[in-house]
Amino acid sequence: MSDYVVTNPTTGARGPEFSLISDDALDAALEAATTAYREFSRTTTVAERAGLMNRVAELHLERREVLAEIIVREMGKPLAQALGEVDFSADIFAYYATNGETFLADESIELLGGEGSAFIRRSALGPLLGIMPWNFPYYQVARFAGPNLVLGNPILLKHASQCPESSAAIEQIFIDAGFPTGAYQNIYASNDQIATLIADPRLIGVSLTGSERAGAAVAEIAGRNLKKVVLELGGSDPFILLSTDDLDATVEAAVTGRIDNNGQACNAAKRFVVIAELYDAFLERFTAQLPAAAPADPMDSATVLGPLSSATAADRLNEQIDRAVAQGATLAARGERDGTYFPAVVLTGVTAGQDAHREEFFGPVAVIYRVENEAEAIALANDTPFGLGSYLFTTDPEQALRVADQIEAGMVFVNGVGLDSPELPFGGIKRSGFGRELGRFGIEEFVNRKLIRILK
Repeated sequence: MSDYVVTNPTTGARGPEFSLISDDALDAALEAATTAYREFSRTTTVAERAGLMNRVAELHLERREVLAEIIVREMGKPLAQALGEVDFSADIFAYYATNGETFLADESIELLGGEGSAFIRRSALGPLLGIMPWNFPYYQVARFAGPNLVLGNPILLKHASQCPESSAAIEQIFIDAGFPTGAYQNIYASNDQIATLIADPRLIGVSLTGSERAGAAVAEIAGRNLKKVVLELGGSDPFILLSTDDLDATVEAAVTGRIDNNGQACNAAKRFVVIAELYDAFLERFTAQLPAAAPADPMDSATVLGPLSSATAADRLNEQIDRAVAQGATLAARGERDGTYFPAVVLTGVTAGQDAHREEFFGPVAVIYRVENEAEAIALANDTPFGLGSYLFTTDPEQALRVADQIEAGMVFVNGVGLDSPELPFGGIKRSGFGRELGRFGIEEFVNRKLIRILK
């Protein structure tokens, strides 16, 4: 029995299974990627590859409704958010199509002495493996495949086992856009097959978005085989509130930052660190508004909170909450779970000695802390093994920069949530991984910056 199957979290209905790739077929796929690197990547210009990528963006928009409905079935994303994800993915592909030539242009080096000239020429390295999660089935692929295919690195894409339909749909888009055989391939592979693939000398590098456990396992294999790795792992991002001139708007941003994508986003606001003078008012309004976003049918265009991705995910989240309460946390708000429909939960009274202080809650669970001053807020925000993103709300511009400089994270967003954009680099530090995607840095991870020095 294959692990690749859609089990609709809304209905529990199980769809068709997708067969695992055979070892011979996987080897053939890697060989096709190697051939594509030699015969396509090395013989086409950046502009030609960008033209194909622009068509990929167009096809996403042309097929947006069908694509969106697939991921509603696969992981329960509300339809409006699913459509937004497709559109954002199209924007990413278009961004690299538009800017690829600029990002990959030759870079002159001013010589300190001597005659002649020198410059850096950027070029592709070879076939790459992408290992992607279920929570953003299109967006995760776009930020990896977009820059690398414009650069010229062929892609083997191993998606999450519950996303076989969306992964096939993405592959078909690349085919229909005109990319040749081997340039982009979807593979339904097992973990053992992935380990073998990473060890193969024809594969140049790996990018994984997923759990700490998966990241550590992939990095270990890649390290033994001297392969470059980019990892985007978990997060427990702080939402730091130090001052505001509109508490209602700030609370609305906090609610949105916690429940977007059903609370299942690595860079969601998860820990709310609130200055003492605003704590009581924030807690009162937040605990009223967050549970008001009741889970509902994700195919309803008005739904903002759908089911969790699976019964297993709901069971895991429920166990975390029960353990947090058993260790001393207080339930400030909690509704009744109905299968995969998981209402929002607010925890207070979490302390450094509790598991909840260190864990990531992958669902609509918010932990709220009270702090007395700026220094305590910074210390609490940084008291986590993660370091992906962060959110800072303050009316003081000098404080904004001062605090942002001290937050241990790869990203700081000031006075706003949901501000991601194709030109903004995405990635973290500490146990949230390393490397960057999106922006000009996203095309620099798997590139040969070749020095060419000419005497005369």
